Amino acid sequence: MGLVKEFKDFAMKGNVVDLAVGVIIGGAFGKIVASFVNDVLMPPIGVLLGGLDFKDFKSTLIAATADKPAVTLNYGMFIQNVIDFLIIAAVIFLFIKAINATKKKEEAAPSAPPAPGKEEVLLTEIRDILKEKK
Repeated sequence: MGLVKEFKDFAMKGNVVDLAVGVIIGGAFGKIVASFVNDVLMPPIGVLLGGLDFKDFKSTLIAATADKPAVTLNYGMFIQNVIDFLIIAAVIFLFIKAINATKKKEEAAPSAPPAPGKEEVLLTEIRDILKEKK
């Protein structure tokens, strides 16, 4: 029974639950951005490039025979995945930057000036004593 309780304590820690929620939301967000790239962004880019579709770029390593399919190097899919990654990374960067900007505004509230150090207090006292003697 100790193992079950220990697992429950581990699984219900705030960080583990937050991480699980982040992974789930990140997966869904990744699908949305991938759909945006594949369905909205890449078709116009393909048209601008003369009707090219990156996914169709491949190099045949071994030609197809009657009983075996061709062996191809699908570098177009790699290019597509790199573009997906760059766009997802840029969107996440901008999102985090916006969150950090709002946090900085909250932290920018003026705080009380720091108390003078011991040396400053002593120097101030010496200055005041010298003023009194004049």
